[in-house]
Amino acid sequence: MITSFDTIPKDRLMALIRQKVADTRILALIESFLEQGVLDGNKEWTPEQGTPQGAVVSPLLSNIYLDPLDHLMTKRGFEMVRYADDFVVMCRTLEEATAALALVKEWTASADLTLHPTKTRLVDERKDGFDFLGYHFEAGKRLPRSKSLKKFRDTIRAKTKRSSGRSMSQTIADVNRTLRGWFEYFKHSHHKTFRMEDGFVRRRLRSILRRQTHRKGSARGYGADQTRWPIAYFDALGLFNLQHAHLAACQSSRR
Repeated sequence: MITSFDTIPKDRLMALIRQKVADTRILALIESFLEQGVLDGNKEWTPEQGTPQGAVVSPLLSNIYLDPLDHLMTKRGFEMVRYADDFVVMCRTLEEATAALALVKEWTASADLTLHPTKTRLVDERKDGFDFLGYHFEAGKRLPRSKSLKKFRDTIRAKTKRSSGRSMSQTIADVNRTLRGWFEYFKHSHHKTFRMEDGFVRRRLRSILRRQTHRKGSARGYGADQTRWPIAYFDALGLFNLQHAHLAACQSSRR
């Protein structure tokens, strides 16, 4: 079961915060944060419910409001994983999942929350899979979800334009910043992910080299390009290798 919601009653949230925070200055700051306006085009309006989406303190406020749900699910014997207002309840049977969903619906209704209409559903991880926090979980495997992969590749494309005029060393240094950051989050993915994305990055770089050397070749960087500029060529230039990083991370975790 995968669930999410976007509304939190501000008065009930503040009541819970006051149980944990006594400093009136902090309380006033949080109230001011919750009352800040939203600019929509040329119009400004103040939401009556919820916390500002994407704000740095929003996950913390969600944790405070949802803490009673965490305890309730544990008490009832359900295994739940949650980050801010996104969570998954893992069940062994359809009957158990149905009971968990009913419990969540009952609690959220009592807490004046609205479940997300499309994200809240029962799924069979072995057949359908589900997305959670940027990953796709299916048949025991973890993969970057399709939107995460598209965003990653779009970023690489923007940094590897053949008309940029930068040297290969400058381009690789820029690409490496994206590769290292992306790997740190998605390093728990299935190992085939890294081979495919390494290949994508090298094809983009070979396309640049082909233009710089005025050579003809495959638009996808196959054939002679792979012989002319093999993996070792990019390793020597310091290109961050996702496969090597994943292997090193796996070996480190086994020690």
